[in-house]
Amino acid sequence: MDYLPVVVQAHPRPFSSKHSSEGKYWRSFKNPVFVKEYAPVTSVHFSPSKPHRYAVTAATRVQIYAPRTQKVTKTVSRFKDVARSGCIRADGKLLVAGDDTGLIQVFDINSRAILRTFDSHKQPVHVTKFSPLVPTQVLSCSDDTTAKMWDVPSQSCISTFNSHTDYVRSGQPSSSNPHLVLTGSYDSTVRLFDSRSGNCEMAMSAGGSGSSGNVPVEQVLMFPSGTVAVSAAGPILRIWDIVAGGRCVRALSNHQKTVTSLAFDSNASRLLTGGLDQMVKVYDVSTYKVVHTMRYPAPILCLAISPDETHIAAGMTDGTLSVRRRQPKASESDADAALAKTILQSGTYDSFLGGSLPGIGEGRVKGKGRAKPLGDVNELRIESRRTKKLKNYDKFLKSFKYSAALDAVLKKNVPPTVAFSLIQELIHRDGLRTALSYRDDVLLEPVLRLLVKYVTDPRFGELVCNVASIVIEMYAPILGQSPLIDGLFLRLRKKVIAEIRFQKEVTRTKGALDMILASAASSTTTVR
Repeated sequence: MDYLPVVVQAHPRPFSSKHSSEGKYWRSFKNPVFVKEYAPVTSVHFSPSKPHRYAVTAATRVQIYAPRTQKVTKTVSRFKDVARSGCIRADGKLLVAGDDTGLIQVFDINSRAILRTFDSHKQPVHVTKFSPLVPTQVLSCSDDTTAKMWDVPSQSCISTFNSHTDYVRSGQPSSSNPHLVLTGSYDSTVRLFDSRSGNCEMAMSAGGSGSSGNVPVEQVLMFPSGTVAVSAAGPILRIWDIVAGGRCVRALSNHQKTVTSLAFDSNASRLLTGGLDQMVKVYDVSTYKVVHTMRYPAPILCLAISPDETHIAAGMTDGTLSVRRRQPKASESDADAALAKTILQSGTYDSFLGGSLPGIGEGRVKGKGRAKPLGDVNELRIESRRTKKLKNYDKFLKSFKYSAALDAVLKKNVPPTVAFSLIQELIHRDGLRTALSYRDDVLLEPVLRLLVKYVTDPRFGELVCNVASIVIEMYAPILGQSPLIDGLFLRLRKKVIAEIRFQKEVTRTKGALDMILASAASSTTTVR
């Protein structure tokens, strides 16, 4: 019977968003590029079409950046006042933007020529967006308390929405219904309008009342399905079920200051929020729990993620534009195609004697170019297997040299998972005492150092305690003969005492929190 090598246990660390796959993904957006503008960056918008250029609005201009080089390719500066909400159409050819005079202009990106001008608003226009379903229509939201839908070819207003009573600072045309428009206002309401009638079909109160009055709605965002909407009022996010008549199904607050921007990833499975607390939070929309947090050097005014999820751009109050980049991985389809190509080039297909390879299309082997099997149909091919080399500790275990095997894993370059997996194997073989016996101070020192280092590690704590009890039982009679060994035993004792004290404090804190939460729950029940 062949010797079975020691199975090294994984021993995963305690769960933390920092070490989770989700955290690793969002941390892959790194090497941020900082661009200094002359004024606060109020809007960032990525083009839905490749190469996903993005428009950055600051001061009296809109600049178009190339995502690969982060260089400005076009600058549109034909504004009389502060520009707002530069938005690129889905085909990447047109740009629309408003300004603080109430003017809305549509530009040709390549020539930067003004194609259309809408001047019906009398106060600053903070939102201009192309309709995703009707590219010839533009939504505008203004401080004159109205929102309008415009027809670009005829340069006329299709519909005016005037149900709000304060500034309209956010809005979005629906991506599932060409006639629906969602808006948010400083009158603390989120409204759903029908562009055919201009009437408000649904009103949702998104601000809370208090000593300071209603909380203005800073941002609104609608899911691609059109059935759920998100609003930001102050530091609070609210989730609205549009199908259920605009019922608030969730309210959550993880920011310390006002949330100023909302954005979805490419498939709307993650919601990104940016706020004046200089933080960007990433939510899992299935649970609305924060799965990652990013910190920025200044309060955030706008946030956007590219459709291919390779760039995250954020504009800040101090005029800084931050662009974080991620190196995209090859898609599975590309990987499969490359693998199939490699297999065919290497001739491995021949060994499948008339069969077909998974992942390789029939068209590749049809007709004259079809590969023919080599050799006799009844031919058998014997696979040669190389014997795996054993680690040093496995070699010692195989020859029952337990003490030498333990010494082999006590070296500095050996991971603790390997060391404790071998100790566990020695316990199963009833050979741990044999491995620990007859050691002088030189051979006992690495054992004690391992125990001292990992006695408080939750992955190995229980096993360390078991080994420590055996070591103390075996070597207690000779304590006092080596200052080095005595010092290590004292360090082990101090760490155990400190850990016990810490666990007691944690238990007290947990008990106090349980009492507070239970009291709060009972008081809430009584009020209801």
